[in-house]
Amino acid sequence: MIACFQPKYGTPDDLVIKEVPIPEPNSKEILVKILARTVNRTDTGVQSGKPFVVRFAFGFWRPSAEIYGTDFSGVIVKKGESVTTFEVGDEVYGFYDIGLKTHAQYACIDVTRAIFKKPEFLSHEMAAASCEGAHYGFYFLDKVKIDATKKILVNGGTGAIGSAVTQMLVYKGCELTVVCAPGYEETIKAWGVNKVYNFVTKAFLKDEIRYHYIFDCVGKSTFFECKHLLMKGGVYISSELGPWSQNPILSLITPLLPGKKVKFPITTGH
Repeated sequence: MIACFQPKYGTPDDLVIKEVPIPEPNSKEILVKILARTVNRTDTGVQSGKPFVVRFAFGFWRPSAEIYGTDFSGVIVKKGESVTTFEVGDEVYGFYDIGLKTHAQYACIDVTRAIFKKPEFLSHEMAAASCEGAHYGFYFLDKVKIDATKKILVNGGTGAIGSAVTQMLVYKGCELTVVCAPGYEETIKAWGVNKVYNFVTKAFLKDEIRYHYIFDCVGKSTFFECKHLLMKGGVYISSELGPWSQNPILSLITPLLPGKKVKFPITTGH
């Protein structure tokens, strides 16, 4: 099979394409023929080794695994003797943020990971692309209490995380304001969002509504820039470290102080 190897941190030019034997699944694994996968922001972070903090999870001096890839959609061609939840021929998809070695034609996947049978109405490309944003979006919402009484601002509603978070919050019935890229305003409104801003103007910073929570799904704002938009005791959550890695630091400091808080979503790997 053909696989993409990453011998060191660097640029896409440092990746190496090799032909290697198809792996054999152990008793708790399925062998999947990969029909679609993405190169997502987790992959690009592992590829570049930036921000530096990723090296604590994926290898300090060089990547701990030579083949990466966190999501996939494909068909099972072989399974281990202990696997009872899937059958050969099943179309499946899944995600694991620490890595599944899916940047290859075949991959052995442990069935204890987040793997599901692919719905027939989804193409393999759609299934693979649906995983990462929803995974990280879940950890945003898991940091706070979400119900229909909450007023929430989402910055970056058309990205992978932002679009997932937005749709989850619409489902929850929240009063929702979304900041999005130009040209997507009508699409976002059609999802059931109450108010939409174009991010180019930064007009949302002058909004008169005060929010229980602000979710910055693209890391394009800061707590101090948005603090005035939060209610007393409101919470700011960003998907990025922020300038000088301030968001993890603020998430440790602000809970000890009265007033508005910062929380930083840390995934546990699923």
